[in-house]
Amino acid sequence: MFTRFNLSEKAVHFPDDRRFVAKMKPSVLIIAGLFLGLVVGVAWIQFITTGLPADPSLKLPAINNVSVKGFPFWVILCHWVNFFFLIILIRSGISILMDHPRLYWNHNCTPDSEWLRFTPIRVPRDRFWTAKDDARYISPVLGLPGYRHSVGIARGWHFIHVPFFVLNGVFFVCLLFLTDHWQRIVPTSWEIIPDAWSVFVHYITFHLPIEPNGFYHYNALQKLSYFAVIFIFTPLSIISGMCMSPALENRFHWLPKIFGNRQGARSVHFLVMLGYIAFIFVHVGMVAISGLVRNMNHITLGTDEPNNLNGLFIGIGIICLLVSFFFLAHYISWRKPRLVQKASAMINSPLWEKTINRLKPRKYYTKKDISPYFWANGKLPTSQVWKDLLADDFKDYKLKIGGMVSNPVELSLDELKLLGKEENITMQHCIQGWSGIAEWGGIPIHSIINIVKPHKNAKMVVFYSFGEGLYGGTYYDSHTLDNCLKPSSILAWEMNYEALSPVYGAPLRLRVENQLGYKQVKWIERIEFVEDFENIGKGYGGKNADDEYFDILANT
Repeated sequence: MFTRFNLSEKAVHFPDDRRFVAKMKPSVLIIAGLFLGLVVGVAWIQFITTGLPADPSLKLPAINNVSVKGFPFWVILCHWVNFFFLIILIRSGISILMDHPRLYWNHNCTPDSEWLRFTPIRVPRDRFWTAKDDARYISPVLGLPGYRHSVGIARGWHFIHVPFFVLNGVFFVCLLFLTDHWQRIVPTSWEIIPDAWSVFVHYITFHLPIEPNGFYHYNALQKLSYFAVIFIFTPLSIISGMCMSPALENRFHWLPKIFGNRQGARSVHFLVMLGYIAFIFVHVGMVAISGLVRNMNHITLGTDEPNNLNGLFIGIGIICLLVSFFFLAHYISWRKPRLVQKASAMINSPLWEKTINRLKPRKYYTKKDISPYFWANGKLPTSQVWKDLLADDFKDYKLKIGGMVSNPVELSLDELKLLGKEENITMQHCIQGWSGIAEWGGIPIHSIINIVKPHKNAKMVVFYSFGEGLYGGTYYDSHTLDNCLKPSSILAWEMNYEALSPVYGAPLRLRVENQLGYKQVKWIERIEFVEDFENIGKGYGGKNADDEYFDILANT
């Protein structure tokens, strides 16, 4: 193996408990089983009582009368490029999922309310349990990069390829409708639905229907499947992914409602992934069964030759290249993970800065929306200074604010409270995947900025914590001054109308609502205004960005 983990990293990435299970809520399992049983049962009842339905492929015109046939070069190219990106997105998505291996239809993520979980552990109530404790190990054979708590690298691989996956799809769809090739994919009559059902009855009762030559025709079920993958699965995957962005959700609260809520979007994102996986297995299986050599010539050479092995060899070569890429990807993930982080930032940060990072949060949630459970994250500070302050209820606490400012200050909690208070009920979006709604009360950051008067070249605000990062060292994170001035950006001393508890960040925690949760620094010790973050920590803008390769700009 290529792994070079130190002892603390090994303890995180290779936990003793590596069990992997999939546990579905009984009610969901029953509903899914009944639906599947009903569909299969109806097909078998039809077969037993009336026999096989007429094969709709008999109605297809003779190949001499087909006007749109074959596979032009752009279809072949888009097909293989899409396959490459899709496998990367699926494998990195599996790795991301394992950092919070629970799926919900509610937005509060209360333990035991999940409809599906990939962990044997029920959240213990008798001890401190964080979302990071709940993460699971996933084999690098299945996930990219695999292991545990590798969500930063997994997101890097995911978001490096998402823009190109979308561009490839747009390119394909544009050319589809600029040519006559759309007629091979898009149904033009509702008759395709009963025809597709007839083909399904053949398959499910173990009677292969007539298999048209795919160079000229698809059967009704094939055509409907291709249409669904291109025009239903892909938009659903894109829109449900967008709904998990804190910047988008906090600005366009109607968007996640398409799926019920933010967690509903996450569940749909997962279900679409399962749909893609099922399609790939069935598609590849049918390619092999219905004439492997001829079909590979179709989609590699664009020719209809049943005995030419060149297409098969080219296809095998493409698969070998894909496998080789994943060996390289794992090597990079383990030995050069900074490359993944930098590539993701180079591709996505300019796009996000010019689009979603400019969105301003809007107030939406009310007291009735507050979550009954709110996941904790991060290790409680071990600093003796913090412990002594906690023991005295933070009466001697002083928030130090300095750096590139005209008026550095030190303010106690009482002094901060005299400067004014803002209350916001907002949704926390964790990079691991969970969410929760809470009320936060504290001082608006713009009030502090008005007091300390940053210099003109102070572009960044760095928040230092009494707590530590996953591998030790002072936890910190940075935000642009612009983001700190956005609505609902506060230093909170209150959560759900009570004093902030030690678990959730006492004495102060940050709330900048267009960013992911790890940017909301807890247990704040001091604040520093700087020109940039290159000389702070390892120079990547935050402790998680330094050590766990998290996103530098965290609003998606």
